[in-house]
Amino acid sequence: MAHGSRQHLAYELFRRYEGNPILEANDWPYPVNSVFNPAAIKLPDGTLLLARVEDMRGFSHLTLCKSKDGLTNWQIDDAPTMEADHDSREERWGLEDPRIVWLEEQGHFAITYVSFSEGGPLVSLAITKNFKTFARMGAMLPPEDKDACLFPRRFDGRFALIHRPIVQGEAHIWLSMSPDLKHWGDHRVLLRTRHAFWDGQRIGLACQPIEIPEGWLIFYHGVRATTAGQIYRIGLALLDLEQPWKVLRRSEEWILGPRAVYERIGDVSDVVFVTGATVNEENNRLYLYYGAADDKIAVAMANMDAIREYIMMCPEVNGD
Repeated sequence: MAHGSRQHLAYELFRRYEGNPILEANDWPYPVNSVFNPAAIKLPDGTLLLARVEDMRGFSHLTLCKSKDGLTNWQIDDAPTMEADHDSREERWGLEDPRIVWLEEQGHFAITYVSFSEGGPLVSLAITKNFKTFARMGAMLPPEDKDACLFPRRFDGRFALIHRPIVQGEAHIWLSMSPDLKHWGDHRVLLRTRHAFWDGQRIGLACQPIEIPEGWLIFYHGVRATTAGQIYRIGLALLDLEQPWKVLRRSEEWILGPRAVYERIGDVSDVVFVTGATVNEENNRLYLYYGAADDKIAVAMANMDAIREYIMMCPEVNGD
């Protein structure tokens, strides 16, 4: 298919839910400043979100929200579900940006999130079976690091983590491997920023990796600096199924960016920031949950077959 046809498909890939935004600060059962970019996972009884919530001090915590259809009638915890230990060095100034995966082999959910430590933002890990009690496993890697998520299964016995450290002032997406979720090595750059493109300033993982027959779908955010400020948009890449350090394809275009008023106006203008996704097998649709302008939660949907068709039209990448 021609390049122009691919761009046309990218533009039409996602449809915003007509009921957006689905969650806002005034929906909360306790006083908060804003709610945005949630982790998301599909459970037998519906969709679960762990929403990033900012209090009136400017610190963030996570609150659980559940909905049978993933769109309406959200049941929100009456108090913060995961709150920072402000006396600790790791979580001194709050926690944010969660991603959730189900680790089938281990029999529990793994939540990666950003803790604001004395040394800067770092990636932390918590595990849970019920989203009521959480075992905090501590920091995974040193600061400055963000935008992290585990893969839901191991590769040759090792866990794989996508994350975004700042190295020599550059903000690329990295992949690291571990035998035990504590000791990390084989650090390598997975995706780089692209000069002059929409993702030229910095990039970072969006939602959790999604397995399809062709490989692992990796949604990521890209930032472009303009004279009016930064714009956050979403792109797509495909990794090898058994060797996730190999990038197979990457979109040249962004596939979701701030266009609606609720994405362009808020605490931070022109932001679409995805950290959660669910695949609804009954209608073969992907739901992307995102923070819109850093003060509300919205959702956009796409047909999974269309996503697969699009990524296979994107340029091949010579992964190492």
